[in-house]
Amino acid sequence: MQRIYEPENLMEGELLLSMLASEGIEAHLVGRDLIGGTGELPIFGLLGLSVDNDQAQYARELIAAYNAALPLSGDEPDNFPGTLVC
Repeated sequence: MQRIYEPENLMEGELLLSMLASEGIEAHLVGRDLIGGTGELPIFGLLGLSVDNDQAQYARELIAAYNAALPLSGDEPDNFPGTLVC
């Protein structure tokens, strides 16, 4: 297993975990259960996505593509350009 990415928060970690699973990559979100014990102060480096060694490169490429993605034109509201409304 290799730690390939440190998500900023639990939501990003869960999103990437689902994205990797949809591509057939079994990933583990290390540190998920420790988040509740941190209190209100942020702790960096607690979360990490880990995958098997043979899938690490492909998983890194998928995450890099995710981080480089831009919103599609027309999905932005007129009053908040550059912001997606979900």
